[in-house]
Amino acid sequence: MNSGTTGYDIIGDIHGHAHELKALLAGLGYGRHERGYRHPDRKALFVGDFVDRGPAIGEVLEIVRSMVDANDALAVMGNHEYNAIAFHTPKPGQQDAWFRAHSEKNLKQHDATLKQLTTTQIAEAIEWFKMLPVAINVDGVRIAHASWQTRDIDRINRALNTQGRFTPEFLTIAEEAGSELNVAIENVLKGPELQLPAGHFILDKANHKRDTVRIKWYESGAGRTYLEHHLGSDEVPDVAINVNDLGTFETYLSDAPPVFIGHYWLTGTPKHLATNVACTDYSVAKGGKLVAYRWDGESNLREDKFYWLEG
Repeated sequence: MNSGTTGYDIIGDIHGHAHELKALLAGLGYGRHERGYRHPDRKALFVGDFVDRGPAIGEVLEIVRSMVDANDALAVMGNHEYNAIAFHTPKPGQQDAWFRAHSEKNLKQHDATLKQLTTTQIAEAIEWFKMLPVAINVDGVRIAHASWQTRDIDRINRALNTQGRFTPEFLTIAEEAGSELNVAIENVLKGPELQLPAGHFILDKANHKRDTVRIKWYESGAGRTYLEHHLGSDEVPDVAINVNDLGTFETYLSDAPPVFIGHYWLTGTPKHLATNVACTDYSVAKGGKLVAYRWDGESNLREDKFYWLEG
C-alpha cells in the first residue's frame, strides 16, 4: 500500500444517487471534508457510472470529483461517462451530427443528466470525464468499469496519447464500428459480448432488444451455453455457444491480481465472481443497493469484505 493508506474501498456504480453515496461513505468511516469525504487512512476507488438515471447527479459529481482532487479517492471512467463525451462532441464539418447520436433511445438514457445539470455544468463535467483513466492498477489491485483486458487497455491508452484525450480525432476512430479501438472501448467499458444465434435476442435492463450477451470474461466459455456463460441478470437463451466466437477477448487468469468492476446490474447478496474478480454494481439505480468492497491487500477475495447498507 502507499504510505498512509491501509486499504481501498471499491464503490460500485452510483448513477446520481447521492443520498446512498453519502450514507455508504459515512458507514465506511469517511467524514465530510470540504465538498467531499475523507477517511483517515483509506481511499475510495470508484468504478465509474456517476451520471444518468438518479435524482442528484450534480451532487454525486461534486463529491466524487472533490475526493479525487483531494487525493482521497481514485476513479475510472464508466460507459456512461464515455457516452456523455461522445453525446456532447460534434462531428467536425457536419451540421447537427454528434459522435453519439441524439436518438430517442440515447436521449432517454441521458435525460436525467440533461435535466439536472446546466449547460455550463455539463461542459465542466465532460472536461473532467475526459481526464479519467479507463483502468487503474495500484498497489496490487486493478479497477476497470466492465472488464480487464490488458491488450485493449494498452490500445486505448496509446490512442489517447497519439490522438488526444477523447478528442474528435480519437472518437472518429473509436466510434468506427469494428475498428480495433472500437472493440477495445466496448470490451473495457461495456464488457466483452457474444453474438447470439440467429433468431435469439434478449431484453436488457433498459428494455432494449439486443442480439448480444455479456459474458464471464474471467472463465472459459468452451462447452457452455450462452445462459451458463452470461454475466448479469438478463434472461438469456440456454443454447450452445459457437466456439468460433470466443477468441476476440482475453480470459482473465486466476493468478492475476484482484480486479474490481461495476456495470453488470447484479442483484441479491454481494459475492465475488471468481477468487480474484468482484463486481460492486448491485443496481442502486433500479431499486438495489450501493455496494463497496473493503480491500486490504488480499489475493483471494472474500465475501465478508463486501459492505452495503440495507433499506
